[in-house]
Amino acid sequence: MEELERLAFALNQFAGITEEDFKQSIQYWQYQDYKKGDYYNHHKNICRNLGFITNGVFRSYTVDERTTEEKNVFLYSANGFVVSFKSFVNQIPCDYHTQAMTDASTIFISHMDLNSLYKVSHNWERFGRLLAQEAFNVTMSRVEAFMFKTPEERYLDLIKQHPDIFNNVSLYHISSYLGIQGPSLSRIRKRISDTQRDIA
Repeated sequence: MEELERLAFALNQFAGITEEDFKQSIQYWQYQDYKKGDYYNHHKNICRNLGFITNGVFRSYTVDERTTEEKNVFLYSANGFVVSFKSFVNQIPCDYHTQAMTDASTIFISHMDLNSLYKVSHNWERFGRLLAQEAFNVTMSRVEAFMFKTPEERYLDLIKQHPDIFNNVSLYHISSYLGIQGPSLSRIRKRISDTQRDIA
């Protein structure tokens, strides 16, 4: 499936964007490639684009000013959106860095152009509302996962949301995202592997 077809399919599945709706937007979408380590958006910069990932993985992270330790906050992978949502919606400086963890590609639309679509189509307005709801749900799920779930449950959630993550991202970054140390992640992976082997 070509990239624009993948985007059109994802938008239809997510918000019911029709073929006619999508045709209204084609002129606005642009392509961008990233090398591993390139930044999608920097801390304290305004996020001006909403990206649909056609290939690769991105992360949003903060840096502890005392220890300089990086802490991964969000992960974004293929066929999903990458955006610093609060910064994008309000056009204010972002609270974290967003960076490509692998070579990656996106199709993106600017804040200005997306707002133009909101004005001409109720379905695009609906997309905007659903995107806001999704951003809220993702953020709350991250907060509640650390409050109510075990590291193993967080690990299993990660696999469901990003099934190819271990093929593309180092265990160090995954440990940071899960809020655990590397040895703990290894033990969790071994325990789950042993359980699955016993079931089989």
